[in-house]
Amino acid sequence: MGFIWTIIIGFAAGIIAKFIMPGNNEPSGFVLTTILGIVGAFVATWLGQALGWYAPGEGAGLIGAVVGAVLVLFVYGAVAGRRA
Repeated sequence: MGFIWTIIIGFAAGIIAKFIMPGNNEPSGFVLTTILGIVGAFVATWLGQALGWYAPGEGAGLIGAVVGAVLVLFVYGAVAGRRA
């Protein structure tokens, strides 16, 4: 259930992160933004568990997932900006 919950939180986090970080370098597609949000939620969960913020099996909350999604959107924008 934690895996599905992380996907749901990541979906919401991707949408929120897009509103926080609008711009030309970030992906503009809805699907790509939500996928990067889900990746951000998994990154936040993994990092939080590695740092001891979350117990094993516990996922990142909405705020942590949004921070992870903003981080992933920033990195994606930097990498995609260099290719264009």
